[in-house]
Amino acid sequence: MDMMEKLEILTASAKYDVACTSSGASRSGQSGSLGNAVSMGICHSFAADGRCISLLKVLMTNGCIYDCAYCVNRKSNPTRRAAFTPEEIANLTMQFYRRNYIEGLFLSSGIMRSPDYTTEQLIAALELLRNVYNFRGYIHVKAIPGADDVLLSRLGLLADRMSVNIELPSQESLNRLAPDKSKQSILKPMGLIKSKITENSSDLVKYKHAPRFAPAGQSTQMIVGATPDTDYQILNLTEGLYKKYGLKRIFYSAYTPVVEDSLLPALDTKPPLLREHRLYQADWLLRFYGFEAKELLDEAAPNFNPLLDPKCSWAINHREQFPVEINRAPYETLLRVPGIGVRSAQRILKARKAGSLDFYALKKLGVVLKRAQFFITCKGKPLEGLKVGEHTLLRSLMSGQELAKFQLPEVEQLSFFDDSYMAALPEASTAATFGKGV
Repeated sequence: MDMMEKLEILTASAKYDVACTSSGASRSGQSGSLGNAVSMGICHSFAADGRCISLLKVLMTNGCIYDCAYCVNRKSNPTRRAAFTPEEIANLTMQFYRRNYIEGLFLSSGIMRSPDYTTEQLIAALELLRNVYNFRGYIHVKAIPGADDVLLSRLGLLADRMSVNIELPSQESLNRLAPDKSKQSILKPMGLIKSKITENSSDLVKYKHAPRFAPAGQSTQMIVGATPDTDYQILNLTEGLYKKYGLKRIFYSAYTPVVEDSLLPALDTKPPLLREHRLYQADWLLRFYGFEAKELLDEAAPNFNPLLDPKCSWAINHREQFPVEINRAPYETLLRVPGIGVRSAQRILKARKAGSLDFYALKKLGVVLKRAQFFITCKGKPLEGLKVGEHTLLRSLMSGQELAKFQLPEVEQLSFFDDSYMAALPEASTAATFGKGV
């Protein structure tokens, strides 16, 4: 099998990993070396599935000793198999980089022989890139659950970001669909990576030239829709992972049926893209808006409203906390108002030092008044002429696409004869009948 065939197979197999984002690490170029890394801006191309990437996103191999039901690369799935050697991965990355096709590498792998052996192959590829080719570009590598701590530590010194995919949000789901994996085997390397990053931060304070361990941090991915787990379960796990393991990002992947299995949704099931979108919105609220998972969902209402984003849904359910006086409310309260984001809240704090703000000023500061108007006052007064009805409120809080789904179908003019009846009439007799002036 030649290199192009391998590349076609292994890049296609890698497309279900969604953790392809801006690098989050900065490294300047040096004389005698090739490439650099910047903390933002490297995502400017698009994969076939619509996700923005500028990394060579590839598997070392799509062969695997595990039999996870949801995975296209599971050992029982009859698919074409291929594998790169460390030398081929390193050479391919350099060739793509020199042609300006990519700005970095996203490397993952199926499990070859054992987690330790697979990790050794990943290390060999990255050592060639860093030490032989002097490549200083961005590298994101998947840590293999079950690998030895010493090997994972070596891997972290060669990569900018590491990730351990948790895949499914509960041990029950793992037992059902991925019997070779356990929650503990996934969380253990997460804990190791966190401790190594913390330890490395202390070393860098003492020693300027200490090697950096995964400077862009770690992330993980969860599959949404393959199991009966609710949004409430997923969001609580998300909050726990952020707090305990210091993850930079958690990615959510709407399950796309690729293999037929009685334990999984049917092959003609559409991916739950809207649900994935709602989870990303809620994730943003946890990280930047000061919300907690228990505020957004509970056991009585375990899933997000498909017609409203999580912040608007929360605001409607907590009307007792509104309206908010825009000229006096603290930053944390402003962030909870629909239509006010992090930047616009910061602008409000800065602008009101110079004087009182009105609704016109808020619009200039970037506040989305279509949503915010129902939850705020300026100088103690609501927007002039504002009428707050339940129907008006819901329509204003929905986006265009959500509103289109909510609206009823158009009403048609009634007719004595429907289209099917008219189509059944012979053309000549129809003309004769209606031509006699009935």
